[in-house]
Amino acid sequence: MTETTDPPTLLRENCDSTAPGTSRLRTAAFAPIGEEGRAELVISRIVQAITVGAFVEGERLPSETELSHLFGVAVVTVREALGVLRTRDLIETKRGRNGGSFVRTSHGAVEEVNARSLVELPRLALADLGVHYETIVTACAEYACMRATEGELDVVREMLDGARELPADLWRRRITEVQLELAALSQSVRLTTEHVRVQTEFTPLLALQDGDEVARALTHSFLDAQISATNGGDVEQVRAIVRESVRGSVRWLVGFRAELLAGKTISEVRAAADQRRVDQQSMEQVDLG
Repeated sequence: MTETTDPPTLLRENCDSTAPGTSRLRTAAFAPIGEEGRAELVISRIVQAITVGAFVEGERLPSETELSHLFGVAVVTVREALGVLRTRDLIETKRGRNGGSFVRTSHGAVEEVNARSLVELPRLALADLGVHYETIVTACAEYACMRATEGELDVVREMLDGARELPADLWRRRITEVQLELAALSQSVRLTTEHVRVQTEFTPLLALQDGDEVARALTHSFLDAQISATNGGDVEQVRAIVRESVRGSVRWLVGFRAELLAGKTISEVRAAADQRRVDQQSMEQVDLG
């Protein structure tokens, strides 16, 4: 009788050397797709995994057979998806004994894919995703207030502080790890599992903010405030912080999506935002004068 390896074991073998947060992200990214197993969904899941930092530049993805088992789709579907990812310069394939599909340096390409996903997502669906994310994050945060220790929060704050000087792509990976660790402090397996799932879905959109230094600074400040409020056991304050952070991100994404739909490129949208910021600062200086 042929012995088979179940999907969780396959994934675990590929994640042994990763941090717990990264392993959780990979598990969520490679959850079975089931009957909806089209190449486009496989592409979306792998792009999500790259965006959230579950896989970084130079890392090898699971093999076609492993991905087929993990996603619950045919090998030919996986092969088609990997072919598209190669044409988009997101991965490269090497032959030989140590070959396979490897993540490439492709921040711009990943951003284009994520921007396309945002444009194709109806505005109502975007708002609904934000509500779901806010609900889960808030629930995790409330229980963390009651259960997290000062020592545990010190570790998370150290992780956050270490993100300040990181480039945008590495910053996003670190921030995602901080968010997952905060969720895990709820000590609720069900809530944490759902947090990981929705985080994996929402982070590729949130990552579009990373080119906006003001948006990044706000995200950092909100997380810092959340850690402080959690340490103080202030449930109401934590709720307010999470609500303001998530709703602010959704508003940002709605505005960004509208400008992309108007025909602007990502670079044009960012340049226009920077110019508006400069103009605003100039007006404030004139008013002070």
